[in-house]
Amino acid sequence: MNVLIIGANGQIGRHLVRKLQESNKHNAIAMVRSDEQKAAFEEQGVQAVLADLEGSIDEIARAAEGADAVVFTAGSGGHTGADKTMMIDLDGAIKSVEAAKQAGVRRFIMVSAIGVHHRELWMESAPYYSAAKHYADIWLEQSGLDYTIVRPGGLINEPGTGKVTAAVDLERGTIPREDVAEAILASLENPHTVGKAFDIIRGETPIMEALNAL
Repeated sequence: MNVLIIGANGQIGRHLVRKLQESNKHNAIAMVRSDEQKAAFEEQGVQAVLADLEGSIDEIARAAEGADAVVFTAGSGGHTGADKTMMIDLDGAIKSVEAAKQAGVRRFIMVSAIGVHHRELWMESAPYYSAAKHYADIWLEQSGLDYTIVRPGGLINEPGTGKVTAAVDLERGTIPREDVAEAILASLENPHTVGKAFDIIRGETPIMEALNAL
């Protein structure tokens, strides 16, 4: 597959780009915002395209042309306010869904956040973040696309173990970013994950086995 990664310069995105390259089966297309980022990926032999989530749907759709799947793993970051969160994590995600439809790309994987499908579990410290993720997920679910929504727990930078716990509802926990990227790759390769939305944290089950059990 040709896989457009929105948020390729983020930490999960960079892991995913590397894993797609190492798979020798898929081609990563890194969507980035600056010429410097584009040049950095191209120096690594990665195809890269310029587009901005705060730009137009047409701009994102052009970036998605020729892709077989889109992965949305962008985020406004932990140091921004509600305004930027809404523009990236909500509006940017929705524009990406609409752009995929416009470009004729049916497969779409969204990286969301654990528990946001239950209002009572929304983050008290940043409810706008949970709201953004919640409504972006709903938009994707109602889009008609072949979607998978991956809702990771607290993200950590430890090396991945390749083992997780995945279910529709989980208690909060943590997960290495590398394992989130591996779960995205496994979802791309596993038709069983189409139409599924699930929480994921570190655990004892190999990733593909955990996804097959959903």
